[in-house]
Amino acid sequence: MASKAARICGAIAALAALAAAAQPGAVKPVAVPMRDLKWGTLNFLHTTDTHGWHAGHLQESQYSADWGDYVSFAEHMRRKADEQGVDLLLVDTGDRVEGNGLYDASTPKGKYYYDIYRQQNVDIICTGNHELYQASTADQEHLQTVPNFRNNYIASNLDYVDPKTGERSPMAQRYRRFKTKNQRIDIVAFGFLFDFTGNAKNTVVQPVKKTIQEDWFQKVVRESRPDVFVVIGHVGVQMQEFKDIFRAIRLHNPNTPIVFFGGHVHVRDATSYDSRSFAIASGRYFETIGWMSVELGSDAPSFHRRYIDNNILGLYHHTGLNASTFPTEHGRNVTSMIAKARAELDLDYIYGCAPKDYWMTRAPYPHENSIYSLLEKQILPAIVVNPKRAQVPRLAIMNTGAIRFDIFKGAFTRDTTFIVSPFLSVLNYIPDVPYRVARKVLGLLNSGGQIMDEDFVPWHLMAIPEQQVPRKSVIYEKKPPKVSDSMGQQVPLGRFGGGDDAHDGPVLIEGYTTKDDIGDDGDDAVHANIDFHVVPNCIQAEIAFPKEKEPETVDLVFFDFIQPWVLFALKVSGGNQTAADVKSYVPDTFSDLMSEWMKKNWPRKCD
Repeated sequence: MASKAARICGAIAALAALAAAAQPGAVKPVAVPMRDLKWGTLNFLHTTDTHGWHAGHLQESQYSADWGDYVSFAEHMRRKADEQGVDLLLVDTGDRVEGNGLYDASTPKGKYYYDIYRQQNVDIICTGNHELYQASTADQEHLQTVPNFRNNYIASNLDYVDPKTGERSPMAQRYRRFKTKNQRIDIVAFGFLFDFTGNAKNTVVQPVKKTIQEDWFQKVVRESRPDVFVVIGHVGVQMQEFKDIFRAIRLHNPNTPIVFFGGHVHVRDATSYDSRSFAIASGRYFETIGWMSVELGSDAPSFHRRYIDNNILGLYHHTGLNASTFPTEHGRNVTSMIAKARAELDLDYIYGCAPKDYWMTRAPYPHENSIYSLLEKQILPAIVVNPKRAQVPRLAIMNTGAIRFDIFKGAFTRDTTFIVSPFLSVLNYIPDVPYRVARKVLGLLNSGGQIMDEDFVPWHLMAIPEQQVPRKSVIYEKKPPKVSDSMGQQVPLGRFGGGDDAHDGPVLIEGYTTKDDIGDDGDDAVHANIDFHVVPNCIQAEIAFPKEKEPETVDLVFFDFIQPWVLFALKVSGGNQTAADVKSYVPDTFSDLMSEWMKKNWPRKCD
């Protein structure tokens, strides 16, 4: 990293040129056909599962706006709300950390992130599971994010344990009651986390069913009588936890509107639990800004939702502004903060240049374009090597959920390492496992949970979050809707389909084509469909196997995260191995090993 100083100077020099915001080096946004937003009496902007992507997607044109752009967007939308005499609230439902170099590359983690994130004026905020995996992360959530958002942070079923005294207390207030600025709408808001069990010992997550029976909750839902209940949570909108909360509120409030803001499963999704309720989840990785509007009145409320692409051209469209009028001073300052942090963290340092795109789900597995095939066939055999046991045949098992993003053709940077593999995954192993037992483990891990008893940790947690709910994407309809281009211009026409099905329509780029329980018109940008292929829970590489016959025993190597499942599968397969037999295979993390492989095998100069 000898040229780090030069890169910092170059990045800082570029800050003065950030007129339209976004980050230096980000690809230019592309105009696409747009669907408009519908305003109501009460309106919301929603983010969830941003996972540190506050610099935006530098390699994807549809999502390349950054947190500074969102700050500008929110300021303009609040102004529009004031002009109309309606209300706008900002909501965030957790998993703000882990998954991008802007958070993960610093020492300590989040050195720059906390000050960047707090620049947005979020009205209602709660915790995700990623804020709780590591005790140090939970400490920072308690010491920084909670104070940063003061009375706006809600922790209905989460406690923090003081490391010095052992005293247990709520991470934040259990609920919030307030009135909106313009309409003076009386709101009672809750903030929940799903029934998470993988949290660090300095936190306690109480099951939702137990929380909603507590006296404080029952008193609020029985006696408060607000105009609207707002339930935010790091919970999928199809998950049981939200349904239980809905029933508990509705039992004592048969006519009160209830709106839910969810997350966790990394999909765009919306549903309605009854005619006076509405729930939305707004994707992942700061690709999406969710929009919900509620029209309140004497009759039944009406609801509207949009999934806004984090595309600066779309943000111009929804505000009626342009490159010169859109960025606010505050937004520009936040963009500059991000650019400076990225430069100081040297996130653009190139390990190697990927020869092509490698996909998580856009290509089937196995396939030459699958990131999991790349791992199985090339990377794992090269990096899963213990010098003292290099000649011992081994099976290397990794869970697909350890990978969180695609690899794009071109520069694989320090930032990319954290984007693709954000976790501190290490390799454990059990030596000399009978091959007749070890060979069965992968099949059991991928069995769909059929072997797991009801008390065992759910099997699907090994896979990618997007597979925890039914897919919400559909192909683009044959007859495109009547929409306008995000720049206010006519979009180019092309031909759709073939033979008798061919027709004229706008030329679309690939992106989200969401179908939720409300319909297929939720996306603000009209895209061509992206294929989605289901991947297994785990993949496996056979390494140093003899050619002439099967080995008698193997070293069973696996990511530390999946150890409970591996031990369970060994037991079912007839093995007698326990946690006492598990050893560390190599001292380096998987991310470090992977980036070293890129250095050795991919060219440093990109086309």
